[in-house]
Amino acid sequence: MRTISILGATGSIGASTLDLIRREKDKWRVVALTANGNAAELARLARAFGAQVAVVADEAALPALREALAGSGVEAAGGVEALVEAAARPAGLTVAGIVGCAGLVPTMAAIRQGGTVALANKEALVSAGDVMMAAVSRHGATLLPIDSEHNAIFQCLAGNDPAHVRSITLTASGGPFRDWTQERLDAATPEQAVRHPNWDMGAKISVDSATMFNKGLELIEASHLFPVGLDRLRIVVHPQSIVHSMVEYRDGSTLAQLGPSDMRVPIASALAWPARMDTPCGPLDLAAIGELTFRAPDEERFPATRLAREAAQTGGAAPAVLNAANEVAVAAFLDGRIAFSRIAAHVADMLARYNGAAPATLDDVLAVDEEARARTREALEAV
Repeated sequence: MRTISILGATGSIGASTLDLIRREKDKWRVVALTANGNAAELARLARAFGAQVAVVADEAALPALREALAGSGVEAAGGVEALVEAAARPAGLTVAGIVGCAGLVPTMAAIRQGGTVALANKEALVSAGDVMMAAVSRHGATLLPIDSEHNAIFQCLAGNDPAHVRSITLTASGGPFRDWTQERLDAATPEQAVRHPNWDMGAKISVDSATMFNKGLELIEASHLFPVGLDRLRIVVHPQSIVHSMVEYRDGSTLAQLGPSDMRVPIASALAWPARMDTPCGPLDLAAIGELTFRAPDEERFPATRLAREAAQTGGAAPAVLNAANEVAVAAFLDGRIAFSRIAAHVADMLARYNGAAPATLDDVLAVDEEARARTREALEAV
């Protein structure tokens, strides 16, 4: 049996991962399941999958978790230290699905074990890319991307020499507002922003898709995972979300990975790697789909991809600042405190006002993140 830990078990990535494991339960033994504060759901999952330990990051939820797991034999723990300890437990595969920079420290703890980490937390690699990739090399860990775009690139590169790559293209759905005028964007509500036309995702990542920051973060992430040079990384809007990414080679050949808009496909790729496994996803019917369309991103209405590329080019602390400012601004939008179009404006303001040397350690990254968040909150309060 293979062992697995899932960081962020109650989120969309965790749910998709557990759905696949449920179909082959005889092949998997669950070591750790974690959640932020949903004790009832975490306890249900821990019981159902026989986890060794269940951890809530919010220590206030620990009493409820202990009560729900009483008599189950599953260890219950709470708090950030317990989360990191769970991530550090030996497991053949660790799925890093915690949203935002909150997933950085536990993901690094998993990397230090030298096993295989299936990474869905793009913000961690954006903020600490150099530090994280150095840790992967130092500890002999294997990093498997399970964002649909990066997993697609990973599949298209299989068996090929990266030196022969001419360009890598990440596709973007364009989100729910891709055809909206600037006037409509200014009045967009959180309820509208989280209604993604193709994917079922959490609120934060759905807003990131609507602003195109999700694709900007993925661009930075791709620059670390596939170091072919920023000038060879491209973005194209593809509303159907069937082609998940493409790799063009020096001979003019372009390989693309196609699949349904279902995260179980890239997750299955990581779970079974280097083999393949069955999923409940039906076959791709291109005749029924009818057509696949592509267009260049509009960086006037959606400046996020431009800001992300500029942050990557600047380097230093800029990517961490961009990520932190975006997380704070998205939270303010979801709370109804700022307009949709002000998310990118606040991020741009933070990038213009605050940058610094490249973080050399994990503590450096966390310090930059904390300061950037504080400055963004101050700027929001001053509006």
